[in-house]
Amino acid sequence: MNKIVKNTIILTAITVISGLLLGLVYEVTKAPIATAQNNAKQEAYKSVMSDAKEFVPYEDFDADAAQKLMDDHKLSDVVDEVVAAQDASGETIGYVVTVTSKEGYGGDIKISTGIDAEGTVKGISILSISETAGLGMQATAADWQAQFKDKAVEQFEYTKTGASADNQIDALSGATITTNAVTNDVNAALVYYQEVLAKGGSN
Repeated sequence: MNKIVKNTIILTAITVISGLLLGLVYEVTKAPIATAQNNAKQEAYKSVMSDAKEFVPYEDFDADAAQKLMDDHKLSDVVDEVVAAQDASGETIGYVVTVTSKEGYGGDIKISTGIDAEGTVKGISILSISETAGLGMQATAADWQAQFKDKAVEQFEYTKTGASADNQIDALSGATITTNAVTNDVNAALVYYQEVLAKGGSN
């Protein structure tokens, strides 16, 4: 019996110490991880709105209202975050809308889309993606993403027969699901811009 009690105490002590060590590691790494994530987002914002000097949270953002807007437009995407892009004088020159698609082939695809004050898409930056190498991961290629850049359109669509209009995107070869997810992400950002940001009101 004493041996059982002794082993129980030892196991309990090991569990408690392990828990404390994990907690300590979390506390030590929490700030650096948060800083790294924020830096990655800032770099993404800058890449899609290069004229901006600063990015500040859009104060009127309402996640529930944004989701209703997506539902109304029959989009399954989720608007995660909206920031205003400001120039050196503090004037808002556009917005960066970050959206997550739940319809990627390999999981969620999160994209930041820069849209200027005229409603022109200035660029997109993929924050997270886990598609198939050589197929869906082609979406990370700069030349493919450039199809969205400097386009003033209401919505994008993809085609397998060669883009012939500003609102058309060449589908990724062998990765229609990924193409659709990325296109919907950008379209969701455009919907939010057109229905909320361009009207200057809260959603």
